[in-house]
Amino acid sequence: MAATRLPPVPGPPVLGPEDPAFEIVNPEGDPGILLLCDHASNAVPEEFGTLGLPPEEFRRHTAYDIGARGATLALAELLNAPAVLSRFSRLLIDPNRGDDDPTLVRKISDGAIIPGNRHADAAEVARRRARWMTPYHDAITARIEAALAQGVQPKLLSIHSFTPRMALGPPRPWHIGVLWDHDDGRLALPLMNSLAREPDLVVGDNEPYSGALKGDTMWRHGLQRGLPHVLVEYRQDLIGEAAGERLWAERLAPHFRELIS
Repeated sequence: MAATRLPPVPGPPVLGPEDPAFEIVNPEGDPGILLLCDHASNAVPEEFGTLGLPPEEFRRHTAYDIGARGATLALAELLNAPAVLSRFSRLLIDPNRGDDDPTLVRKISDGAIIPGNRHADAAEVARRRARWMTPYHDAITARIEAALAQGVQPKLLSIHSFTPRMALGPPRPWHIGVLWDHDDGRLALPLMNSLAREPDLVVGDNEPYSGALKGDTMWRHGLQRGLPHVLVEYRQDLIGEAAGERLWAERLAPHFRELIS
């Protein structure tokens, strides 16, 4: 009896030469809030193909933050907030890293060698930064400047997601992680105190990662500009489907709305 042939795994979405590096959602929303999503997409510019990786690698957390885009879009609606989202995979270049961070363009990610990045020298990294990373951050800066021009200090909420388990490590118990650096008093700590009122929620304080990463998005646009900011990480098994994205956006929205009111 012939073996059943499974359908091929589709490759990553493809970006054309004229495609923008970012998307802006709900631009007419409340300027007092700005949602950000650094790892919203697993798309790759057509010139890079699949970076030498098998298509299934683009369904993993190494290519993008699973569920983060959908959760961000739901929050933009629920909070009536504008949002800036990346449109390229973090395997191409990671916009949530400093310009001199060695993981800006990864050669290896969670055990997977990335052939298309193996020979990315300083000139190639600079080219990717100019074409994809800088326009994304410029779009964030433009939204902040527009709000400040209206006399409004925007509060920044960055949405990410994390794997339930990393490699051979222990299971991660947190439903939500709240990440911060030096500025915990204006948004991070109040948000954690608010979330603590839900007894079934397990909330990580700078878990599963630390928010103290020099050069990252919150450092650039929040800490360096003195703007209130916080990074929220959802566990990916909670928001891996559209229903979960909406559910967990609805759980966070009232807490954040309380802080900004």
